Amino acid sequence: MTARTYLPLILSLSCAIGVSAQSEALNGPAPTQHNLMPVPLSARFDTGRLPVNKSFTVAVRGQVDPRLKAGIDRALRRIEGRTVLELARGLAGDGATATLVLESGGPGKAVPSVEEDESYSLEVSDRQAVLKAPTTVGVLRGLETLLQLLDSDREGYFVPAVQIQDRPRFPWRGLMIDVARHFQPMDVLKRNLDAMAAVKLNVLHWHLTEDQGFRIESKKFPRLHQLGSDGHFYTQEQAREIVTYARERGIRVVPEFDLPGHATSWLVAHPELGSAPGPYTIERKSGIFEPALDPTREEVYKFLDTFFGEMAVLFPDTYLHIGGDENEGKQWDRNPKIQAFMKTKGIKDNHALQTYFNKRLLQILKKHGKTMMGWDEIFQPDLPQEVVIHSWRGPGALAEAAKKGYKGVLSAGYYIDLIFPTSQHYVVDPIPTDSTLTEAEAAHVLGGEATMWSEWVSPDTIDSRIWPRTAAIAERLWSPRTVTDLDDMYRRLAVTSVRLEEVGLTHEKNQAMLLRRLAQGRDIGPLQTLVSVVEPVKEYRRNQQRPQTMLSPLTGLIDATRPDSDAARRFAATVDGLLSDAPLFEAHSQQVRNTLTQWRNAGPELEAMIDRSPALHEARPLAKDLNELGTTGLEALSYISRGVTPAPEWRTARLAALDQAAKPKGALEFPVIPSVRQLVIAASELHQLKQMTPAQWKTQVKNLAAPPKRTGN
Repeated sequence: MTARTYLPLILSLSCAIGVSAQSEALNGPAPTQHNLMPVPLSARFDTGRLPVNKSFTVAVRGQVDPRLKAGIDRALRRIEGRTVLELARGLAGDGATATLVLESGGPGKAVPSVEEDESYSLEVSDRQAVLKAPTTVGVLRGLETLLQLLDSDREGYFVPAVQIQDRPRFPWRGLMIDVARHFQPMDVLKRNLDAMAAVKLNVLHWHLTEDQGFRIESKKFPRLHQLGSDGHFYTQEQAREIVTYARERGIRVVPEFDLPGHATSWLVAHPELGSAPGPYTIERKSGIFEPALDPTREEVYKFLDTFFGEMAVLFPDTYLHIGGDENEGKQWDRNPKIQAFMKTKGIKDNHALQTYFNKRLLQILKKHGKTMMGWDEIFQPDLPQEVVIHSWRGPGALAEAAKKGYKGVLSAGYYIDLIFPTSQHYVVDPIPTDSTLTEAEAAHVLGGEATMWSEWVSPDTIDSRIWPRTAAIAERLWSPRTVTDLDDMYRRLAVTSVRLEEVGLTHEKNQAMLLRRLAQGRDIGPLQTLVSVVEPVKEYRRNQQRPQTMLSPLTGLIDATRPDSDAARRFAATVDGLLSDAPLFEAHSQQVRNTLTQWRNAGPELEAMIDRSPALHEARPLAKDLNELGTTGLEALSYISRGVTPAPEWRTARLAALDQAAKPKGALEFPVIPSVRQLVIAASELHQLKQMTPAQWKTQVKNLAAPPKRTGN
């Protein structure tokens, strides 16, 4: 039997795309595929279609509040943008003949609330679409679903006939944007709010203060923003503008003022609040720093009372985030007055001292009508149950808080700044399937937030770090728990990513701009080949391998690369198909060969580009590795196709070369290496096929194709 016949039989590495979990969530006959994200609670697709043409009109039954009217107008403009149709302005007077009829039970709460009813129903026939919701926010959510349903074929544009009943699984579905480490202009915030609305997120967590910057105007204490921001801050008028912009889209704005640690920018202006005398300067590096407020001084609480009174008016949401994380207490340990205070009060350690501070701060926030929220570190004994715990430690820590009666929000697993692939975020659930929480305890878990910490993002790159991965997190927080199919998620995510461009996101288009800048305007084809198969290193290794400050330009090759390589994922699927699907061996073989040839040929072309552009010098070892990967893969594919086992020395040399290529360069790494290793091992062990069971072979290939363990950063 030839190797071509054996390999598909023995290497049973499946790449089939299934829709089983999604099918459980969708009731009744459904199309083969749909592109909805998030997946609704239930959807029944029928035969028939509603044409969308220049006669498309919208009617509203009942009161039309300004927010609803603005939402309708935005939806119509987006339809026009996709269809190139000029649609009628204003609302139709006759609901019986309108293409789309909206029924809202009322405008909802004046100030967006976590209790807001976002449910809706949508029924589309070949005659009319009817969208019903108890609130304007529910209508806005339903309009986003309608826009996602818009499709086309040779007959024109249409919406398929469907019956949808939908509501979110969790009431708190957020995106945290840190504007303190790297300031983000108003247009960045607005386009991301539009994107949040498109995928039904409903909380903008606005991280406004840090060691590296104080980003909000205070009229009570103007030195805060004057001395702590390098001139980059939001005026109070701009803050109100963001709050209004968000509310129009059914999104709450929860501000964060990090205390008592992460407080350098506070102390630049007011060193008298600190636990050490100062002077203080704005931090320019990333990391955890010592400056902290002095929790033993009454002047601190008087100051915070005035400040939070001012902010409470500016930010109407019920919740206010006080941070509370990563305070190591080193200044407290060295301050004799603080140590004496702790001894007098019977405060045993720094955790207890921070709890004392939090309790004092809680009373201030309650006075101004706010509910306190903070990171895991504030969850200490004797903390009042009214405080909301924001967990970066994981579902287990969140569950522990819920069992003790605390409401909580999960961000562990949703740290998008760590550059993990979408699939890793998608499988994280605020209430996992193995959770032991009772129904009453589970009700304390409000939802989750993706967190965009901004050490390494600029206005040009922040969209590519948030999107499209956050759309998958939005689905996890909205859709039924049973919606878990990774392949189908990625298929729909690709469609969603393109759709998000219509609200102004730059995550797709800016990559080419950044590459043209690096290549000085020359042909970027070879550079695009390289960046398509590399990813930034994960977690916090970027700064260790490529040290920068908050003033460094974020315009390098690493800034042009994406966190989740589509090309690497497609290549892996094709290699799996090559080794497991006998009827399609030739087709898969040709695809793999074409890709490997492109990598091999791009190497020399990249070398020429690098010679002309000093900004690309750090890419030289990556270009060499790309050429090596292409050459190695082609050699392995040749052996497999011919059924010839290479010499042992070939395997040893090629695997050693792959180990070298796996080492990050310029804080970038190749996620395609495991697939190339798989080809090398498949080629070099053909002679063992008859001695192994399929299960043994599959296990061996997986083990040997895995990248070597890292021994350090």
